[in-house]
Amino acid sequence: MARGIHSIHNRLFVLFLLSMLSLLLIVSALFYQRTTDQVQDKVSEIARKNVSQTVGLFDLLLRGYDSLSKSISGNFDLQRLVAEPGPKDPALRFITERTITNTLGAIYYSREDMIGIHVISYSGPIYSYGNSMSVIDPDYAESAWYKELQESTGEIRWFGVSPNSVIDQLEKRPVFAFGRQLYDLSQHKPIGVILIETDADQALAALSNLKLSPNSEAYIVSPGGRVMASTIPAGAESRGPVLVPEEIPRPAYEGDVVVDPKDGRLAVAGRPEMADWTVLSLTPDSDMNVELDETRNFILIMLSVLIVVATALATFVSRTISYPLKRLIQEMKQVEMGNFRGLLHVKSYEEINILVSSFNQMVHRMDDLIERVKLSSISEKNAQLQALQSQVNPHFLYNTLDMIYWMLDEKENDRLGRVVLALSHMFRYSSHWEGSSEVTLREERDQMRHYLTIIKSRLEGRLTVYVDIEESWLDYRLPKMTLQPIIENAVKHGLEPLNCEGVLRVYTEASDGSLHIVVQDNGPGMDWDTLQRLQDALTGETRSAAKELLADANAAGDVPASASASGAMRPKGRRGIGLQNVHRRLVLMFGEAYGVRVSSRPGEGTVVTVVMPQSQAYMQTPPVQPIRGAG
Repeated sequence: MARGIHSIHNRLFVLFLLSMLSLLLIVSALFYQRTTDQVQDKVSEIARKNVSQTVGLFDLLLRGYDSLSKSISGNFDLQRLVAEPGPKDPALRFITERTITNTLGAIYYSREDMIGIHVISYSGPIYSYGNSMSVIDPDYAESAWYKELQESTGEIRWFGVSPNSVIDQLEKRPVFAFGRQLYDLSQHKPIGVILIETDADQALAALSNLKLSPNSEAYIVSPGGRVMASTIPAGAESRGPVLVPEEIPRPAYEGDVVVDPKDGRLAVAGRPEMADWTVLSLTPDSDMNVELDETRNFILIMLSVLIVVATALATFVSRTISYPLKRLIQEMKQVEMGNFRGLLHVKSYEEINILVSSFNQMVHRMDDLIERVKLSSISEKNAQLQALQSQVNPHFLYNTLDMIYWMLDEKENDRLGRVVLALSHMFRYSSHWEGSSEVTLREERDQMRHYLTIIKSRLEGRLTVYVDIEESWLDYRLPKMTLQPIIENAVKHGLEPLNCEGVLRVYTEASDGSLHIVVQDNGPGMDWDTLQRLQDALTGETRSAAKELLADANAAGDVPASASASGAMRPKGRRGIGLQNVHRRLVLMFGEAYGVRVSSRPGEGTVVTVVMPQSQAYMQTPPVQPIRGAG
């Protein structure tokens, strides 16, 4: 999972997607905020204009009502008749009532919205005119409107909209009531009150103009917080605490309009000139945000579509960049595994194409260079092996012939036959190098037996040999002349100097993935310094010695059969294959981890171990062909 997160494809995808999403979100948020501000400003401006127009309508309406009330209160005949006590004569009283009623009737029919005109004299009589028979409330004197008119000084008093008449018990229509105190202008004293009731439709229609949405509410509020009129039907409850005096915005002067958005609704208030009222409009934010909701839904839909498009683009761009790089990484892994034959062909951005082209050129040059190095290495190892193989010298043949001489002298013909036969096999085996420098362990074992036949005859029974090579390893292939030089050194330097019977053990064992061929003797062994020098010689610069020998052979034009690579590392006069020779050939065939290992202690004999891989799949070089003319 961690590798997936850190892959260039996923990182490019996440980076590109986050960049596009961030840009989309920022643009969408800014657009939505800008749209919200514009809508709110627009709604506020519309509300301000509505309130301003409604205030103007109320001013016109109230001016008309004010003129109507003045026309009644300023009528001298009406003042005179109301101020005089009612005549006792029924005829005169009828004429007086008829005159007042005709005056009120004339005013009544001057307007279509009139419901009733009521003149209440302080002397007792009540004069009313309406479109139906009036039944005056007997308790009118205790009503608030009557007391308010009595306390006034002649200015008009507005009582607002009532669900029915405030004085006529038969009138059930909503009325807009107002009045003023009636004065006798000749004596400057109040003589009664005038109460006028008109149809409330005009006031309510003007008030409905304040509604910005179906859920908006409009009110006319007095300075004391009393609702003079509202668009809420009679008996319906308000949808919120809108009439708390502290929450009602108050215009500072007549004609002023206040816009106050708070508490989840928009409050707009205005103040008419003709009345000390606050005309209030309340609109819920949910109604004002209908357009914003539609805009938000549109933005969400478009944002979802753009997110899908951004995801597709991010996937396309990231794959366009990462796919060639993944192909390049796969090809690099092939190169790591040693496959230099593949060429990468991609078409992408210019920089990636240049990178792929450079990689192809590099791999081609590496392949060419490795082929050169491989051919050079094989040639060098061939030369080294041929030079090492040619070191089989006549030293052993010389000693054997010397022994044959003495045996002939003693007339031991049977032993001589066995020795000569063994010598014949050995010489034929050691001198045949043209086919291959590799043989099986079976062939090495047979060669070793021929050699030991000669040695046993030479030591005259002073040597006991134990050979324990498992059958499963007899087909194992190893360099020719691997065991004989080791046994020869064991016999010459370990067993021949003994004054007692010598014991030589040769056996195989497998350990830690390696095959060990162990040659063990019971000779005098070696001290620490001698063993250390021998081990240093085995683990030293064997390749440099082989190169020097190969250079000498090339300079001479051939590799003489009597040449000894180990002779350059040993004192002059000692010729032979030697442990260094065997060790170098094992290293050349199997690698630096394998070769000859020596352990010894004074008085305890010497153990020489040939270490090779159990599986020959570990061999580093193919079979080496001998150099023509060598040996």
